[in-house]
Amino acid sequence: MVTQKITIEPVTRIEGHAKVTVHMKDDGTVEHAYFHVNEFRGFEKFCEGRFVSEMQQITPRICGICPVSHHLAAAKAADIVMGCPPPRPASLLRELMHMGQVIQSHGMHFFELAGPDLLLGFDADPATRNVVGLIQADPDLTVKAVRLRKFGQAIISELGERSIHPTFAIPGGVNRTLSPEGRDRMLAQLDDQIATTLLGIKIVKDWAEANAETVQKFAVFPTGYLGLTTPNKSLELYDGDIRLKDRNGKELEIFSAQNYLDYIAEHVEPWSYLKFPYYKKLGFPEGVYRVGPLGRINLAEQIDTPLADNELKVFKAINNGAPVENTLFYHYARMIETLFACERVRVLLEDPDILSNDILNTRQQPVGHGVGIIEAPRGTLIHDYYTDELGRLKKVNLIVSTGHNNYAMSKAVDMVAKEYVRGPEVKEGMLNRVEHAIRAHDPCLSCSTHAFGQMPIEISVYDSQGNLTQTLKR
Repeated sequence: MVTQKITIEPVTRIEGHAKVTVHMKDDGTVEHAYFHVNEFRGFEKFCEGRFVSEMQQITPRICGICPVSHHLAAAKAADIVMGCPPPRPASLLRELMHMGQVIQSHGMHFFELAGPDLLLGFDADPATRNVVGLIQADPDLTVKAVRLRKFGQAIISELGERSIHPTFAIPGGVNRTLSPEGRDRMLAQLDDQIATTLLGIKIVKDWAEANAETVQKFAVFPTGYLGLTTPNKSLELYDGDIRLKDRNGKELEIFSAQNYLDYIAEHVEPWSYLKFPYYKKLGFPEGVYRVGPLGRINLAEQIDTPLADNELKVFKAINNGAPVENTLFYHYARMIETLFACERVRVLLEDPDILSNDILNTRQQPVGHGVGIIEAPRGTLIHDYYTDELGRLKKVNLIVSTGHNNYAMSKAVDMVAKEYVRGPEVKEGMLNRVEHAIRAHDPCLSCSTHAFGQMPIEISVYDSQGNLTQTLKR
């Protein structure tokens, strides 16, 4: 019997707004905990009637944290719709911008959003369990972390003139070249950023070893895994086919993004505006899967850069080659991807074509439908556009990265609440662990959501008669 309900609203240190409700029983244990996405995103409808060539500037406004992902996915969809595949130098430049996005997003999340929980402790005073507390605890590390994110942002702004909502990719290519001076500026900073990333990997590995019991009981559960792949089944963040493994690591499918609707369906629950994607052939919930860093690293058989590939071998040994199911290892996987992105920046910058002037294909053969796909930092992002003969959008379908992980986040919240939350007095640190079950996935829920003023957090605990028994404020 449920006797009280705890509401955590908003969930902190994530992008966007969500809440968690924890339903307690008479004995002070948890009956069930729910992860609620209480935002509504209407981009699909209000994009109808716009020209497909406008989508590279419209869809980044979905999110200020990962606008590059939407910018590039929209451009890739428009390439197909308009029948104008970009020249190789343009694809290299787009991928370079994407690597900047991965570096800045992953770096910020690991050090500044999730990092305070790991480095300062889940039970630390919430007044200092943040980036300010990190500065006080380790100013040298914090400065390095800020510079890592700044490096990713600098790559984006070097190409797109600004780091948020850049103007760069257009149907058929990009609208500006990279100068030799810009290339050299990025190369000059690269070694320092690789060193910082390797330090982050050491931090998360040392933390996991010292907190092995927590890692083993913090939301460990089986799912499938989905993401892009190269032909040799290496880690891929920019282009490729979609690969899907089952919970045992067996390959289920490799398919083109253009055919994603033949394989993926979406389930709806009444307590969330966010749908639950799943693999059609297995149904819901047997066909649920995870995306993002943990999903991609579990999918990858190898990585095509040396330092990241060495680290992948260490990661694969955690579970003797079987999928790693521990939610807290999202952080380890995230830093391996950051290392790959840094190494990939060097590969791209040293390619002679990166300075080419051949950056735009102006020959168009419109086909009226196209699907653009990319691995956003948080997972597989799909833009699906249908247009009329003039290139005006008739239908838009967006499956955002976080949506794929909806089941995993909901499952993690429930498991962590049942493991750590105990009454009658519910401590703030208990609830912070529940928040971290979401935070580990680094969700981006900010689509079409705008808030004015400050966003304080207040947690209210009521008894079975509806009386307020406890209030926690942050």
